Amino acid sequence: MNQVNGRSMNARRSAVAAASAAPDATARFARMLAAMGTEPRLRIVRLLLAAHPRGLVVGEIADELGMPGPTLSHHLDKLRTEGLVSVQREGTFLRCTAHTTGLEELLGFLYAECCTRNKAVQPRRVLACCG
Repeated sequence: MNQVNGRSMNARRSAVAAASAAPDATARFARMLAAMGTEPRLRIVRLLLAAHPRGLVVGEIADELGMPGPTLSHHLDKLRTEGLVSVQREGTFLRCTAHTTGLEELLGFLYAECCTRNKAVQPRRVLACCG
């Protein structure tokens, strides 16, 4: 069986399909896209994906991006609220990681809309980006 992160591909597809079929899925995914729709937040997500799965503590993110703490806190809160970033306390530090399940659901929604429903985008082109 083809496994990714301990889950079968069919289980992942089912989870994405269920998330996409929910009545408020479009609104949820719009909020997720809006949260990533600013340059600082997209930079944070990219940085956390590069550091996956360990993630980074808030101070490391601030240093890497040259972002003041209060500004970073604001952006992380928005990304966390929309399910794109997870934050865990480690003693006196906050460790941030990309919330890959939320990102998978968002990508699955976009893939389903663009590549499978009406094939506005050719699936092989999207998959070529991942390989």
